Order: sequence, then C-alpha cells, then structure tokens
Amino acid sequence: MRASRLISLVLLLQSRETMTAGELARELEVSERTVYRDVLALSAAGVPVYADRGRAGGYRLLGGYRTRLTGLTRDEAEALFLAGLPGPAGDMGLADAVAGAELKVLAALPPSLRDASARTGQRFHLDVPGWFREVGPPPLLAELAGAVWRDRVVALRYRRGDREVTRDVQPYGLVLKSGVWYLVGRVGDGYRTYRVDRVTGVEVGAATFDRDDAFDLAGYWREQAEAFLRSMLRAEVTLRLSAVGLRRLRHLADAPFVYDEAVAAAEGPDGQGRLVLRLPVESVEVAYTQLLSLGPEVEVLDPPHLRRLMTEAAARSAALYTSDAPAQR
Repeated sequence: MRASRLISLVLLLQSRETMTAGELARELEVSERTVYRDVLALSAAGVPVYADRGRAGGYRLLGGYRTRLTGLTRDEAEALFLAGLPGPAGDMGLADAVAGAELKVLAALPPSLRDASARTGQRFHLDVPGWFREVGPPPLLAELAGAVWRDRVVALRYRRGDREVTRDVQPYGLVLKSGVWYLVGRVGDGYRTYRVDRVTGVEVGAATFDRDDAFDLAGYWREQAEAFLRSMLRAEVTLRLSAVGLRRLRHLADAPFVYDEAVAAAEGPDGQGRLVLRLPVESVEVAYTQLLSLGPEVEVLDPPHLRRLMTEAAARSAALYTSDAPAQR
C-alpha cells in the first residue's frame, strides 16, 4: 500500500502545487512523520520534491514536474495490478483505496499498457483461505487495519483460553498466514502476536505512537513462525531411509527447515545406500501415522516403542497378502 500512497502524494502536489506536511498527512490519513519518510523516499527515487521553509512554506514539485508512468514495461505494469487482486485488501477495508489507486495508475499509463489491469484479472485470482475453512474476514479486521495505518494505540480485548484479557497495544502490522490473520503489536518493551479472530473488542484511541524504524515485520514473523514450529517438536526419532524414502519424507516433515537440518547433520549413506538421521517430531503417535505411508522405504531404529508399532503394522499388512486371495463375487 505504500506505493499507492507515494503515487497519491505526487498527484496531490501536482494538483495543488504547494502543501504542508500537515495538509498532506490529513489528505493521506497518515502521521506527519510518515509524510517526511515518504518525501525522502521520493527524493531518493529521483522525484524532485522541494521543501520551502517558513510560515508559508511546504512541499512542491520543481520545474513543473508531472508524473507519467511511461517508463514501465508491460511485465512491470501488469505486475503492479497483482497487488490489487481481490482478497486481503478488501478484508482490511481497503477495496476502495485499491480501486482508486488502480484508476490513478491507469490514467498515467500510456494507451498501449492500459489493458494491464484486465489482463492481470483474467489470468490471476488469489484465494487465500485454506480448504474447509470458513470464508470471510474476522469482524474487527478492518478496524485494526485502520489503526495500523494511522499508528493509533488500541485497547485490545481478546480471548485467552476461557477468559478475556485487555491490553493497550501499539499495532505494528497485520500478517495473513494460511487464511488466518494475525496482529503484531508492541506491548511495553516487547512485541506480541494475536490471532485477529480471537479479538473480541477494539477501542481505537486518539493517541498515536512513534514506530521503531528498525522493526522488520517480515523478519519478525519468520522468527516467530520458526520458533512456534520448533516448540511443537517435542520428540525425536531415528530413521534409516532409502533414497526414495528420503525424498518422500521431506513432504511429511512437520517443518521443512528441521528436515534440512537433520539431513545436513547425518553421515553419508551406508553400504545399502540408506541414510540414518535423527528427526524432531511432534510426537511418537504423529510420527507413526506419517511414517506408515513410507512403507519399506523407512526403518525406525529409535525409540523402541515406535519400532514395535511399525513392526506390528508391517506384520498385519504382510498377513493380508500371504493368505490366498479372496474369492471374487
């Protein structure tokens, strides 16, 4: 959405010649601090934004600068409209903003590229929720998105187990993962993550907060997601796998990065071409159901309980096929 805001800022200066940071902030519905950062970004990109000092000062474009997106290739123009695919933006209450940004981009494109939006819509559709999941955004998502955009402190009420808790949160960002929305917010000196569908109330205050410019939302999410997955892996199994079993196991592992670490730590294949590795798993019971699908491509070496379960399953399967075939009816 920042790209859309930058375009809007340039178009505002084109239409009104000079505007103060406060006026731009009100028009764009952001803080003046955000306007300062956006102006710096435009200047770094080569847009001649100039600041007039004094009581009658403000920002203006030098030399009658007019923006036209004529330098875009067809691939670049079509890629722009991928950001406006229906789905997450609409869930956050930004469908009108995305549509407005698309119209402005289309107006600035040369005639030969104005079919970019239609071509993109014909070829790509983003269906975010997973299968068998209720379709529709959480009720308070749009309200939280508004607080995130405007850097407004919120009083958040949410379900924790069988009770409801209230926290004053600085909403830093929203993350959509496998059809589930999460709010990343600062509470005190640390950051926390909340499932938006467990939020029962949001009171958006008048107070704003200053963002930590060093905070990286994508990096924070990667760290939290990896830590969550690792916390689920509370058991370990030792396996002896054929080359085929090793390839198939990667699709069964609870966390691909854990599988990669286990393979990297294993010694080379033995005389039969099989590899022995130690793999963290959620539980012995979960590992049992997953490893059964590998059949003879895997041998469980440890723990003994899992090896017995696999031995019994193999014996039952063998018994089905060692007897005479059932008569056909």
